[in-house]
Amino acid sequence: MTGRLRDEDDIRTRLVPVVLGADILGYTFVREFHELYGLTSIVLATEDVKATSRSRFSDYRVLGSDIEDADFLLAYLADLGREFAAGGKVGILVGSGDWYARVLSEHKEELERWFVVPYIPFDLLDQLTQKEYFYRLCEELSIPYPKTWTFDCSDPDAVIPAETFTYPLIAKPSNSAVYHYAEFPGKKKIFEVETAEELMGIFEAMKASSYDRELVIQDFIPGEDDGLRTISIFTDANADPVMTCSGQVVLQDHSPFAIGNPVLILSDRAEKPIADACRLLKHVGYHGFANFDVKFDPRDGSYKFFEVNTRPGRNSFYVTLGGVDFVRLIVEEFVLGGVRHGGDATRDFSFACVPPMVVRKTVKDPALRERALETYRSGLATYPMYYRKDGLAQRFWAMTMYYNQIRKFKKYVWDTGGKQAATL
Repeated sequence: MTGRLRDEDDIRTRLVPVVLGADILGYTFVREFHELYGLTSIVLATEDVKATSRSRFSDYRVLGSDIEDADFLLAYLADLGREFAAGGKVGILVGSGDWYARVLSEHKEELERWFVVPYIPFDLLDQLTQKEYFYRLCEELSIPYPKTWTFDCSDPDAVIPAETFTYPLIAKPSNSAVYHYAEFPGKKKIFEVETAEELMGIFEAMKASSYDRELVIQDFIPGEDDGLRTISIFTDANADPVMTCSGQVVLQDHSPFAIGNPVLILSDRAEKPIADACRLLKHVGYHGFANFDVKFDPRDGSYKFFEVNTRPGRNSFYVTLGGVDFVRLIVEEFVLGGVRHGGDATRDFSFACVPPMVVRKTVKDPALRERALETYRSGLATYPMYYRKDGLAQRFWAMTMYYNQIRKFKKYVWDTGGKQAATL
């Protein structure tokens, strides 16, 4: 892209962030671009998500389901890009979901006429986001991962030998971006499978839907949510890490369509999986943000890798809480030409999207529960949707989301007799 900006003064006057999606990551982008550079972000969304649309710092545009049509989105962005160019502005495109990362990467070359597009080339993204390829990489590099089987949902005659497995198991799509569009009764982001009949039912439902990639079946790693670790790495153009950060997931969302999304993360420096993640990124020549999901396996003491997100994770604000502003990394590397404020994000943090009542009623480990509650009492616990500089309307809807977590945990965890929904 021509017209690279020179310095932060240039950024404050000429850069225009365009955020695709309005979830927690979408708002976090809005917050960070304002907090760091005083910028207002254009947010493109399918619907009115009030905790983001009511922000004083977002130019919020509801495009409806058309935003999920690549041709429509690209035409819209081209018009926007021409408008920026005519006004001497430079856009930067960031997305808050797998599909957005995929479409921006796939059309990176054409979009770079007007925008900075901080995503890896599509060939690499397409490979890494196929879980079977990711696990082959792990095998090659001696990185631990759960025992895994894959079955082709595009083959109507494919059969799973369900009776041969030991249960429980985890079942999930190999490609979350394609799975996003599939519709079938009982759809979940991730399934915890208890019986052979249940597994066969899931496979047949996925085959009958529009999903045409693999179903991944994995060994179930015992333990609660607190066995999970989230790892974020930012690499430079040589695939060397310029920022590393990790956290312990204390609680995940357990509603069917949000399973696996951490809602409480505490600082935890997991050096061995961080080193493994850096080795993998160096091996493939990765440039930019990557986020890994791993889980501690008490059976052998290893951290097993589940997947890599080829973008900032939904909860990337924990990197900022750890001491390195994650949006500044993106801007410095891809707009200014090199990270100036990197390093390991090791400051104590508590990324908290649930009220303390949820922690008291849900976390089973007494020591971990007390450690988490102390972060609320000390003021360390931080909710990314609550930004004091934003307006009253935005903060009202942000806190509505926050306290709605009590209802969700009551429905999906507490009222089920303690049996939680599926986890990684």
